[in-house]
Amino acid sequence: MATPSNSTYTAENIQVLEGLSAVRKRPGMYIGTTDIAGFHHLVWEVVDNAIDEAMAGYCTDIIVTIHKDESLSVEDNGRGIPVEKHKKTGLSALETVLTILHAGGKFGGGGYKVSGGLHGVGVSVVNALSEWTRAEVYRDGKIHQQEYARGVTKDKLKVTGKTDKNGTRISFKPDHQIFGKEARFNLQTILQRLRQQSYLTKGVKISVVDERVDQKYRFYFEGGIISYIHHLNKNRESISNVVYVEKDVDEGKIEIALQYTQAYQENIFTFANNIHTTEGGMHLTGFRAALTRTINNYARKNNLLKEKEGNLTSDDVREGLTAVISVKLGDPQFEGQTKSKLGNPEMRTAVEAVFNEFLDTYLEENPKDAQAIVGKSALAARARLAARAARDSVIRKGALEGMTLPGKLADCSSKDPSNSELYIVEGDSAGGSAKQGRNRENQAVLPLRGKILNVEQSRLDKIIANNEIKALVIAMGTGISEMFDLSKLRYDRIIIMTDADVDGAHIRTLLLTLFYRYFRELIETGHIYIAQPPLYKLSQGKKMVYAYTEEQKERELKEFDPNMKVNIQRYKGLGEMNPEQLWETTMDPEQRSMLRVTIEDAENADMIFDTLMGSEVAPRKKFIQTHAKKVKNLDV
Repeated sequence: MATPSNSTYTAENIQVLEGLSAVRKRPGMYIGTTDIAGFHHLVWEVVDNAIDEAMAGYCTDIIVTIHKDESLSVEDNGRGIPVEKHKKTGLSALETVLTILHAGGKFGGGGYKVSGGLHGVGVSVVNALSEWTRAEVYRDGKIHQQEYARGVTKDKLKVTGKTDKNGTRISFKPDHQIFGKEARFNLQTILQRLRQQSYLTKGVKISVVDERVDQKYRFYFEGGIISYIHHLNKNRESISNVVYVEKDVDEGKIEIALQYTQAYQENIFTFANNIHTTEGGMHLTGFRAALTRTINNYARKNNLLKEKEGNLTSDDVREGLTAVISVKLGDPQFEGQTKSKLGNPEMRTAVEAVFNEFLDTYLEENPKDAQAIVGKSALAARARLAARAARDSVIRKGALEGMTLPGKLADCSSKDPSNSELYIVEGDSAGGSAKQGRNRENQAVLPLRGKILNVEQSRLDKIIANNEIKALVIAMGTGISEMFDLSKLRYDRIIIMTDADVDGAHIRTLLLTLFYRYFRELIETGHIYIAQPPLYKLSQGKKMVYAYTEEQKERELKEFDPNMKVNIQRYKGLGEMNPEQLWETTMDPEQRSMLRVTIEDAENADMIFDTLMGSEVAPRKKFIQTHAKKVKNLDV
């Protein structure tokens, strides 16, 4: 148990850089967006403060509560934000932190050695973007409380009672003037994030209470990131034990856990001071360098690679690898406001040295694991060479034909990618309707024959040899794997348009798996869409309307003459529509509705694709049984 020490955390530790202004005017500058991601970003900012207390050794329990009125509170048992007067501002330290931008204990004032809240804008921005905020501090036997409205202090700091506990409780209700009236806290999004934080801060209990549905959850992992690896690989067949190293160095603290599986994809998650660095950075660079060098050295020394064979590449040794890299350092330099890439060069050197020494010893002492890892990597190398030959044949074919596009592609006449879109259509029948109904100026159509290859269970050489995937790669123009170049994308929008039945859903899932595994940047940059064709055509006499959902169908039926029969046509295939109907319902930009595919949480998306499309049957069966009742419209 951590022993709180209030005497070392006082108003002197709170440094002020500038006043709170313009946050409400330009919220995107501080939280990225004002959509649902920005809405939840407020939660992360407050939780990060509690996590910082835990990393500093002063907090063991964090409770996050979603209240029925869509407000949220975060309580920790840390030292409690200081409440005495701040010399520079003349306000209490608490009010300074809550109302002044860039005020906090993380700018060299001695409050924290390690902190995720680098920019110090967190809780003040949450305050500015909330309808109301309430801060309660438990310090020195007293309960201190202050309330705010849209960043403005409502009343003086007051003592409201006595207490024998220490800590802070921040409650807030996001302002719907900023985020819209429909914004709601998503329990699964919050659980996913806090589960991750619990893995990274071993020994800390994190509880989540959702009063809206009366559900409670608790995360506590003594194994830390070792437990995280087991969680990530729960649906994969492992070929090695979990390898783990933890070491304190002059630059900070380094923790690495990894395990190899039979999968073909790598899954590496990197963190700096518990912040998920989605773009990697220096710690990842150091890890990769050490991994590649050490495995090659071991393979050569033990004659596991033939003399004539070239060295294993970084891609080879990462196939099937699941790894978590967590570093903690005193002065993290993150690139960008969203803190997605670690820029400290000293951390590259530190991680490389620590992991190089550890892995070298581990492989020598665990020959069975070492041989399995080298064997997996060598197989990946042979597949890479085969894939390169297959990919080169695709490129050569294109070059020999003057970069001729696939014959079944009905291309658009516009050569401006920003104004062009590609419809991927299921089958020749729907393809025929789409080709006739489209706007030939900027809409291209590529029909697919049957179901494409399941890339989750295939290596790149087999994927490139698949005719349907090959046609799609050539049509898009981006190349694939290390040849991928986003700037060569021929269409701004890639639209998946499949039938509203089981086969259509399966084809759509196969395509999404392909894009997620091999063209993830297309998803991340907002280029992948799913068309929304109508489910029904309702007609009565001369009146005719389309319904896109069951709910809409029921609403529309009430608008018809109750004494006359309404003809209801259920569309199961796009080919059932004539070209004019397909245009006006699904392809006309003025009337159509489309879903943009996003990756809100890469880890969760990865596990879902692995569950649904992987080789293990039991997890897929369990997933379907668990979620079957949530499916409203399923044609079997």
